[in-house]
Amino acid sequence: MQPAIHFDPALLLKAQGIRIVFFDVDGVLTDGGLLYSESGETLKRFNTLDGHGLKLLQKAGITPAVITGRDSKPLRNRLEALGVVHTHFATEDKAPAAEKTLQALGLQWNQAAAMGDDWPDLPLLRRAAFAAAPANAHVEVQAVAHHVTRAQGGSGAVRELCDLLLVASGHYVDLLAGFSH
Repeated sequence: MQPAIHFDPALLLKAQGIRIVFFDVDGVLTDGGLLYSESGETLKRFNTLDGHGLKLLQKAGITPAVITGRDSKPLRNRLEALGVVHTHFATEDKAPAAEKTLQALGLQWNQAAAMGDDWPDLPLLRRAAFAAAPANAHVEVQAVAHHVTRAQGGSGAVRELCDLLLVASGHYVDLLAGFSH
C-alpha cells in the first residue's frame, strides 16, 4: 500500500534520529480548554487520533514522554491507558524534568523532539533537536518550532507530529501495512 502522507524532505531529515518526544498536555494533547464539573473536578477531552499516534511511536521504538504543569486523575488514566510511562505532573520548570528522563534512558537532546504551545514549553523546544507546535500555539512558540502542524492542539496535532517522526524513522510504511489486510 502506497502511503498518502507526504512531508517536506528537509523536514524529514531534521527529524531523523529522534528517540524520545516530550509532549505538553493542555493545548497539545487537549484543546487547551479547562472544563470543571460542579464538584470542581477538571475534565479533559483527548483525541483518539493523537492516542493512536502515541501507541505507534512506541511500536517504532520512539518513547513518548509527558511533562505538564497540571495534574489530574483523567490525565493519569489516559496516559496509563496509552502506555505512556515517562511522565512529570505539576511541573512548571520543564527542562530539569526532561533532563532527568533523558538521563534515565541514556539519551541526549540531539535525540529528542518536543511539542508545546506556550511559553513554559520554550526551554524544551529550544533544547530539542526537533521542535513542533500545534497550529493554535502562541506566536513565540511557533517562531522557534521547526514544524507547526496544520491541526490544532487536541484535534490531531500530536498525530501529525507522530506521523512525521514515523516517516522520518522509516517505520511508517511497515506500521501502515499492518493495518492494510
